[in-house]
Amino acid sequence: MKLEELSDEIAGIVGKVKDSVITVATEIRVPLLFFGYESLKGFGSGFIVGRNVAVTNAHVVRGASKVTVTFSDGYSSEAEVIVADASRDLALLAIPEYKPPIELGDSRQLRVGEIVLAVGSPLGLFEHSVTLGVVSATGRNIYTEELMLEDLIQTDAAINPGNSGGPLVNLRGEAIGVTTAIVPYAQGIGFAIPINTVKRFILMVERYGKPVKAWIGVYVAPLNPSIAGFYKLGVSRGLIVARVIPGTPASRRGLRDGDILLEANGRALARASDLREVVEESIDKGYVTLKVLRGGKVFEVDVEVLVS
Repeated sequence: MKLEELSDEIAGIVGKVKDSVITVATEIRVPLLFFGYESLKGFGSGFIVGRNVAVTNAHVVRGASKVTVTFSDGYSSEAEVIVADASRDLALLAIPEYKPPIELGDSRQLRVGEIVLAVGSPLGLFEHSVTLGVVSATGRNIYTEELMLEDLIQTDAAINPGNSGGPLVNLRGEAIGVTTAIVPYAQGIGFAIPINTVKRFILMVERYGKPVKAWIGVYVAPLNPSIAGFYKLGVSRGLIVARVIPGTPASRRGLRDGDILLEANGRALARASDLREVVEESIDKGYVTLKVLRGGKVFEVDVEVLVS
């Protein structure tokens, strides 16, 4: 593809998605030392994911007494925080039905090196900006004093202050992530929450009225070829059970430390997030079927899914 053709294609994608991207302005009332309050303003981004619903980061709207959204043509309206989950850094906003939702992609299909666009409102500017980059890595984790975010998309598309909560878009014009953080001590590194995580988040809120936690009672770590070769396990992919929590469904069904989880509901497991996704998707069914390797033998076991 010629450079001119790629430029035209990118411009067309931006034109397709820009109406679905919103600026999120917040006001936080802070008590003064002696009397009264002071209003502190903050800005972020978001995007429309359904009728009257937009997604943004939880930290964008944290503590806000007032939230205002501004659409691509400058129209502004107050919005209501439907739910915010700090552990996932995701929030849903109730907004007017004014512009169309963005098309949601499949973040499991992302490839390292794939071209992506970050769209948002940097520095609180109400006109959207677009930055171009590639998917640098997937499955990244961020740990801070306040939160732990797992299975993130890493990109070198510039994510400036105020872009947080905006969409990371592929060349099909689909949102494949929610931009969420910059590493302050590094150059050109940004992160996004996978859109499949967002889809499950929305589904949980629709079904249960809140974001729920689903689990079976195990801590796992990815199996790599070095460990597999050293212990002569006979497999190179899977999850090692690092710990089984006593009294949980996994414990009651006989899972042990050192077991290798090969599949969950028929899906091959390679990352801890793979198991978490399957468990969350199995809430309605009530159990997950695991294929387990132990002592050279493979067996299957159904384990109850707990919801909290």
